[in-house]
Amino acid sequence: MASLINNHLLSIFAVIVGAALGSFLNVCIYRIAAGKSIVFPSSFCPNCGHPIRLYDNIPVISYLILRGRCRDCSEKISLRYPVVELITALLALLLFREYGLSLQFLSAFLFTCALIIIAFIDIEHRIIPDVITLPGIVLFFVLAVFLMDVPFLDSIFGILIGGGCLYLIAVVYQLIRKRDGMGGGDIKLLAMIGAFWGWKSLLFVLLVSSLLGAIVGVSVMIYKGKDMKYAVPFGPFLSTAAVAYIFFGENATRFLYYY
Repeated sequence: MASLINNHLLSIFAVIVGAALGSFLNVCIYRIAAGKSIVFPSSFCPNCGHPIRLYDNIPVISYLILRGRCRDCSEKISLRYPVVELITALLALLLFREYGLSLQFLSAFLFTCALIIIAFIDIEHRIIPDVITLPGIVLFFVLAVFLMDVPFLDSIFGILIGGGCLYLIAVVYQLIRKRDGMGGGDIKLLAMIGAFWGWKSLLFVLLVSSLLGAIVGVSVMIYKGKDMKYAVPFGPFLSTAAVAYIFFGENATRFLYYY
């Protein structure tokens, strides 16, 4: 009984910490894309520049209380802020239930946070910043080998194959269509994913991300009346597939490679 209560309390704590870190991820998304420091100054309204009060910076709750507007200038606050906080809180809970309170949980959560930042920057600005992916390849390689029990060579081949296969696709697409179809950021992102989960994860990640990209891309083109040349950022789909691999990938990968 006591352990059950403690587990529930830790789950609630994971949600609270996840939401709070989601607020910080919003800072990273805005400032990394703008080339600004993620540490200084403290949070401020992007429209009027007024510092955000502590009681106006409570994840999700403050957004609801303020009805999605800045207290000082009444400018609309992007819906992205509570969405990122909710996603981060939910993933913190799911990862805690998957790994418990462990170094594996911290590693997977850090990886997930990096993917959230990348996905939303790519959605808003159509870029995947090297400042995350390049150090991320090294960092997540170390965490994979020493904390996530990924074999050394699996992680190395994950980097090489992850980056290499998308690079090959990009080259072939450019030769055939005479225009770029895959950004360098996507290549580095898949290398980072391969570093953390190993080369065996890549088939699952590519299949799921391609399927999601096709569904969303076609839907957006139909909705906006665009042709097939309309570019949809691929980073969010790679990131979503990499997160999905945490919960479904191992069984799916065994099935894919078996058949």
